[in-house]
Amino acid sequence: MKKFLILSLFVAVLASCGSIDHKSQVGIKGNWTITQVSYPGSEYIKVNSFDIADSKCLEGSSWNFVSNNNTGTMNIAKAGCPSFSSPIVWTVTKEGDFTLKITEGEKAKRVAQGYYLKLRNQSESSFQLVDNVNVGGNNVEVVYQFQKM
Repeated sequence: MKKFLILSLFVAVLASCGSIDHKSQVGIKGNWTITQVSYPGSEYIKVNSFDIADSKCLEGSSWNFVSNNNTGTMNIAKAGCPSFSSPIVWTVTKEGDFTLKITEGEKAKRVAQGYYLKLRNQSESSFQLVDNVNVGGNNVEVVYQFQKM
């Protein structure tokens, strides 16, 4: 039984490696800042991003993405907002799905909760992560605009 579990885990890891978009991940490598958080068509809502703070608090936050091991850091230090800093683990799939785990110093495998966003409009100097949130029974897109530092 133990051998079966180890073999199953190995097969799952191999299968997941095939769906990773290495080109997109390498393009995200480096230091970034969120320059704008917007809600197209719904500018007057409040969203608690990543269960940390109001989404507007992420404007000006700094992010570091390391593509060779899919780790990094995020830091929020905006006046009037809670200060927050944490290691992160992330991936980009060939379908443009961006997965994010905020580990807060824990091993990623011990963090059960993660976030699924869409990667859009990637260039050498910018990209967007788009989250779908439910506000009053309606799906609303929250767009995080990243700019290379």
